[in-house]
Amino acid sequence: VLKIFKSLHRTRQEVFKNDTKALEAARQKINEEFRNNRDETSKEKISELLKIASDVEVILRTSVIQVVHTDSDRIVLIPRKDLLQDNTPYIDKPTKK
Repeated sequence: VLKIFKSLHRTRQEVFKNDTKALEAARQKINEEFRNNRDETSKEKISELLKIASDVEVILRTSVIQVVHTDSDRIVLIPRKDLLQDNTPYIDKPTKK
């Protein structure tokens, strides 16, 4: 339980770097969810909650992108290295193998 708790907080710090509002909101939500379920004794329920926490950590790490408003009609994306993938170039007429 402590391992996934720490992992969620580390991911939160990476994903929301330099965004104090989002960092604080995510910290409060993580702490609230763990606090609400701290008295849980059922092994099945605990493992289900740990699975959900693990899934949330993966979604945060792989799906969230920061953006910054630069003008009233412009934004700048700030992707993390975790999100960058090699792009396969478009081929108009694929060759047969």
